[in-house]
Amino acid sequence: MKKLFALASVILALSVSSAGSPASAGSPTLRVIDGDTITLSSGEKVRLLQIDTPELNPAECYGKEARSALFTLLNAPGELTLKSDPKLDERDRYGRLLRYVFVGKTNINLKLVEIGAAAPYFYRGERGQYSAQILQAALNAKAKSLGLWKACPSTRLTPGNVVTTAAVVSDLKAAVVSAGVNCDPNYAGCIPLFTSDLDCADIKRLGLAPVKVIGIDVHKLDRDGDRVGCGK
Repeated sequence: MKKLFALASVILALSVSSAGSPASAGSPTLRVIDGDTITLSSGEKVRLLQIDTPELNPAECYGKEARSALFTLLNAPGELTLKSDPKLDERDRYGRLLRYVFVGKTNINLKLVEIGAAAPYFYRGERGQYSAQILQAALNAKAKSLGLWKACPSTRLTPGNVVTTAAVVSDLKAAVVSAGVNCDPNYAGCIPLFTSDLDCADIKRLGLAPVKVIGIDVHKLDRDGDRVGCGK
């Protein structure tokens, strides 16, 4: 049954009001959770396929802007529909529907990447039917410094991983002030901003291990690339 459903690439049209207007993010039909997740009036959550946006909690650079971008795009004129991908899973491990969202003929997943509000995310390396367009859109947006690529310049384009941007600037400034020292903005918490190199032995002596890498790992603390350094 699952295979037949996927092969059919069923398009789910969301409810339309009695006046004939398409459902929008401002209506009870859906709610925008963040830049890549919405909730339908039925309570069903939908995760936008093949893309990822910065987190709202903890607050990451461009998280609020990504959510606002999705809200705006969903409120554009046109019928709102959901489309599955025959090459990919129907649901994620949290039970959320995995879908492309369309408003009229506009692929919202792709559009978010085009304007720099989202980055490609090919979970397990799996590429769906729009993966080539999504990747090219990200390359173009990054080259033009659009959206998060301008606001969060340390962000890397790594389609096999979720997008990771720095913590919001206000939070970093607050950490510096409260600590009373200069902190390296490339790491969460407050790694002292030294001109000399630090290693994990130094970090552990300071009682700061493990440390989350949120920018460029200038001290090469994250040996296995999971964005967490000095964990062992």
